[in-house]
Formats: sequence, structure tokens, C-alpha cells
Amino acid sequence: MKFVFLSLFPEFIEQAGDFSILGRGRKAGLFELSVINPRDYTTDRHRSADDTPCGGGAGMVLKPEPFSLAIDEARKTAPEGVVIALTPGGRPLTQNIVKELAAGKKDLIFVCGHYEGFDQRILDKTDLQLSVGDYVVTGGELPALIIMDAVARYIPGVLGKEASTEEESFSDYLLEYPQYTRPVDYQGAKVPEVLLSGNHAAIKKWRRKEAIRATYKLRPDLLSKLKFDEEDGKLFLEVLNEEKTTQSE
Repeated sequence: MKFVFLSLFPEFIEQAGDFSILGRGRKAGLFELSVINPRDYTTDRHRSADDTPCGGGAGMVLKPEPFSLAIDEARKTAPEGVVIALTPGGRPLTQNIVKELAAGKKDLIFVCGHYEGFDQRILDKTDLQLSVGDYVVTGGELPALIIMDAVARYIPGVLGKEASTEEESFSDYLLEYPQYTRPVDYQGAKVPEVLLSGNHAAIKKWRRKEAIRATYKLRPDLLSKLKFDEEDGKLFLEVLNEEKTTQSE
């Protein structure tokens, strides 16, 4: 899979792709990362990629010419690639969207904006607009890197263990259960005994219950999307009763 970034700050992208799991995956040739700078497609001596908004207003708007030409160049690199613009008004990124992008096995082309935003004619050349949240950041590089990171985890070999993506938060609208490692007792805080029991059925049940508890306490909005089976329903009632008891103490 190829990840192609259109960015006015290519060093930002190049450096971020050299570290940790992504860095190892890239060096191993499991995916490719490249950056195209729209400024390379400008014609004035100042290499201007933005201009004042038509109709007036604050800020600067990214010009259609250099970004359109950069998109054309990116499509040569990744002919079947999905062109994604990072915008505050885009579809909110979810784990399901990440899975769809990964399952499609198509190259991804990220159009990273800056300043007041894109000329609409740039957006008209994209396939998809995504947002990583209801807030504004200074540019599209960080959101694009977040999406690459999330998608790359599904590329075989990047994580090492395929099961690592199967039980993660949001995989089935539940947050992940609490994790523990050694020491068993740290300053009086102990690892739950069930995790040391060797009883795999009991451990599985505990983890499911604690995932439901974490979701109930931190992201209750997700529970409405969860399809409870009979066992999940029982665990949810146990969580509710335990939480009510804790609150009344």
C-alpha cells in the first residue's frame, strides 16, 4: 500500500514516518510513504500556494492551481488511489471507516490543508473528506498521519501479531478492557486475581465485562450501537448493579 501526502511542509511527514511501528513497517517495505509539495507546481517567484478569499474575509485560501496539479501527479504515483481531503467538515473518522480503507487495499492520497482552507475546486477533485474531530488544528498533516497510522495497523506484518487489531478499542463499539503486567503488586495496587488464574474462560468473561464497564463509564454513547447477546446483557446488568452500589457507598 502507498500513502501519498500533499503537504506544504514535507519534512513534517517524512520525519513522522520514520519512528516506532510505522518506521519499522516502512523500512521493511510493508508500505510506501511519499510526499508531494504543491509549492513545486507554482509559477510565481514567491511560490505562493495561497491567496486572499474572494468576497473578502480573514485568512488565506489555498489556491486551486498548485493543489490540482499536485493531485494529478499523485494519481500518476497511485492511479487507483483514494484522494482524501482533511477538513473540519468531513466525515468523522471512525474505526469502521479505518477498516473500510484498509480492506479496500487501495493507495491513499492525503491532501493536507493550511490557513483558512481549500478553494472548493480542490475539494471537487477529491474522493472523500474526513475529519478527526470537532476541533480545528493548524494543518492537515497531523490528521492525515493519524489516518495513516490507523490504517497501516491492518497491513499484514506491520504489528507483527494480527490478533493485535482484533480486540482493540472500538472494534465492536466497546472500549478495551484494562490491561496489566508485572509486578503483580505495585504499591498496594494488585493485578486482578482472575488474570493470574490460568482459567482462560474466566479471563475472557472478565475482560468482556470490564470492556462493557469501561464503555459504560467513559463512552456510554457507544452502547446504543452494541448488539447485546444474552451473555452481554447479563454482564451489563452486573456492571450496572455494581456501579450503583459503588456510587451509593
